[in-house]
Amino acid sequence: MSASQTPISFEFFPPRDAEGVDKLIAGTAAKLKAFNPEYCSVTYGAGGSTKDGTRQTVQALRNSGLAIVPHLSAGREENSALIALVDEYREQGISQILCLRGDQPSGEASSKRYAVDLVHLLKNHFGDALHLAVAGYPEVHPEAVGPSADLAFFKDKVSAGASSAVTQYFYDINAYADFVERCAASAINIPIIPGIMPITDFDALVRFSNKAGADIPRWLGKALEERRNDEASLSALGVDVVTKLCSQLIDLGVPALHFYTLNRWGAATKICRNLGL
Repeated sequence: MSASQTPISFEFFPPRDAEGVDKLIAGTAAKLKAFNPEYCSVTYGAGGSTKDGTRQTVQALRNSGLAIVPHLSAGREENSALIALVDEYREQGISQILCLRGDQPSGEASSKRYAVDLVHLLKNHFGDALHLAVAGYPEVHPEAVGPSADLAFFKDKVSAGASSAVTQYFYDINAYADFVERCAASAINIPIIPGIMPITDFDALVRFSNKAGADIPRWLGKALEERRNDEASLSALGVDVVTKLCSQLIDLGVPALHFYTLNRWGAATKICRNLGL
């Protein structure tokens, strides 16, 4: 598959208010819509904290003409509430959900419900009417005891009914290639779409990566830190590094690319243009 034929998608988070949603639609979403994304996903805050904002953002993006994949986390909500929300999405023409455990609210004990429980729930209720996607961790989930245990959890989600996966971001293509090979060896044959994080802010990237368990290669971390006070230079390096990563992934034959935009269009636009998408 050539770069121009590689499907792409973009992730947004729900803005805090209606004005923010309007700005997202008119700004970032409009800019990125030009690349004809397969879909755009919308995140679901820790413990469902952005549930209403997610619903509003999903509806607004749908009304703008974009295909949408909402995130949904198991959290602590009753099953009936989760089913009702998905029914609402289906009435809007949505047929794919990204099933997650979700981040835990700060200061609260970890929930005992996991993404696999949500996949079971939705698969049992909706059958094949929904395409269920899940998360994958090429560099191992930060809470997993090791790669084998993490892969077993991932396989459980696939066995429960997941039809595709989107990975946590990474900057070492070998991490993704190894993960895909280990999945194939474990008879996991669903499409595994690499998650791509454009680089625009060194401190934010370090903060996100520490939380997500995503490695920043030492050479890259040093190069970014050297440019932390030069936004233009840091952004140019980030675009170059991520463009090369995406090009390598396309050569590897990935099914698609999924960009974590942080509701910004600049870096993602430059990367997509560099790739000829």
